[in-house]
Amino acid sequence: MKIIVMLFCLLVSFSLFSQDWDFEAPDYDKIEKNIQQKKSNLFYETLMKKYLQADATMTLQEKRHLYYGYTFQDEYSPYARSAYNDSLKVVLEKENHNPKDLDKILKFSDSILSANPFSIRALNYQSYVLEKMDRKKALNKKVTQLRIIIDVLISSGNGTSKEDAFYVIYTMHEYDLLAVLGFEFGGSQKLIEHYDYLTVLENNAGVKGLYFDVSPCLNSMLN
Repeated sequence: MKIIVMLFCLLVSFSLFSQDWDFEAPDYDKIEKNIQQKKSNLFYETLMKKYLQADATMTLQEKRHLYYGYTFQDEYSPYARSAYNDSLKVVLEKENHNPKDLDKILKFSDSILSANPFSIRALNYQSYVLEKMDRKKALNKKVTQLRIIIDVLISSGNGTSKEDAFYVIYTMHEYDLLAVLGFEFGGSQKLIEHYDYLTVLENNAGVKGLYFDVSPCLNSMLN
């Protein structure tokens, strides 16, 4: 069976789109300052270590400083494309995956994650493989990392307007979040100031489209 988007059901379940959950836009200036404090629990190296260890005890504040704080790291490159994407795509598009295929998916995904530790799709692909291999401990680790990312995105807004936009540091996370919320991309994307607006297909919530603040992505091109 081909796999395009797999295990979002393990992360969070939205039977209906909610527009009234608690959310807060990130304060990038404050985050940049906080992650430089070596004796703080928000020191960036400490946060990344917790994330890579899939520490489920991370607070939402720590998760938000981890994700949005990555935009201040030298490694941040929102439009970079991994050389392993094509190789991974070839394996994923096979109708069935034998043990060697599963090993390749893990290997290629690891290479992608080494350059982009917040690649939701790479983490998803690994979750698929680990479930197939019945490696429950490793699977739980990947699911925890996925939860950390999704928790941050959901905490940033509800996407119904520019003022309440979701805040992302990768444009691919816009489409990933649509899937988490149970929407399908409607085929139209428009850049409005520093917001991406994506249309969605007809849905029970009556949502026509969602807004995403992509300021870090645009700033990276200017720099």
